[in-house]
Amino acid sequence: MAHPLYRPRRLRESPLIRRMVRETRLGVENLILPLFAVHGRGIREPIASMPGVSRLSLDELVKEAKDAAGMGIPAVLLFGVPATKDPRGSEAYAEDGIVQQAARVVKERIPDLLVITDVCLCQYTSHGHCGVIEDGRVKNDASVDLLARVALSQAEAGADIVAPSDMMDGRVAAIREALDEAGYAETPIMAYSAKYASAFYGPFREAAESAPQFGDRRSYQMDPGNAIEALREVGLDVDEGADIVMVKPALPYLDVIARVKQEFGLPLAAYSVSGEYAMIKAAGRLGWLDEERVIMEALTAIRRAGADLIITYLAKEAARLLERQRFSAGP
Repeated sequence: MAHPLYRPRRLRESPLIRRMVRETRLGVENLILPLFAVHGRGIREPIASMPGVSRLSLDELVKEAKDAAGMGIPAVLLFGVPATKDPRGSEAYAEDGIVQQAARVVKERIPDLLVITDVCLCQYTSHGHCGVIEDGRVKNDASVDLLARVALSQAEAGADIVAPSDMMDGRVAAIREALDEAGYAETPIMAYSAKYASAFYGPFREAAESAPQFGDRRSYQMDPGNAIEALREVGLDVDEGADIVMVKPALPYLDVIARVKQEFGLPLAAYSVSGEYAMIKAAGRLGWLDEERVIMEALTAIRRAGADLIITYLAKEAARLLERQRFSAGP
């Protein structure tokens, strides 16, 4: 039997060699930490299905944001849980809305940390949908008008990037126009371009109190079976002025991430959602998985698929693990 001339194992022999020839690198600069803001003071409300994640009053949220910035995480993504809800989600675009307050205080206390704000209505509407309801249906164009108001109010509050997550048709163009007309032409839009109607969002809906009160979101979020449609959705957002496009969820849609990156080449974010987090945490707690290794493997896989940015509730843990790796030869 002839011995092989090329032996791939030569480059796997030691941790140092493996690190030198690694094709995909995960860095803290790739991470974005989502945070949930609530009214009040001194509040940390744990979210049962997301161990280690809490709803935070602004004073506590600032502490989390400072921790993240101190670890080198470049950005936080702010979600709000309002004190009251109504059919049009008016706190979403109120000057003193919870996300607007959070953006102001974070930019004031930690000016070098990028603040990204979620642009949506579902947390703020009494019906839990991402738009305006008329005759039992989510009305697209009326919703887009409100979403543009939301984005503008967040930019006025200091948001560095606005991130529409609603999946209404034409919202990126409307937001771009509203921002430009108000003098925020330099504010980027990170669009949730391919957002699937996924069962992996369950824990988030507990965290944000945003579960729909009737029906579901399949009339505006994407069918999990569709990948070509994702390219059309991303193309529309790019044409409308999106600066960063996003695929959500991440791990179950790595193929979509790869196709979007290959097709468009734009900065690409992937949202590793609450269900992905909950599965890793649950299996880790039960001792069924090596939690730390799974965290790094999962995030590296998302990077390998083509994501430049990863929105993840694991951002701080990943930052600690990356820091540890920096001073060791492994893994």
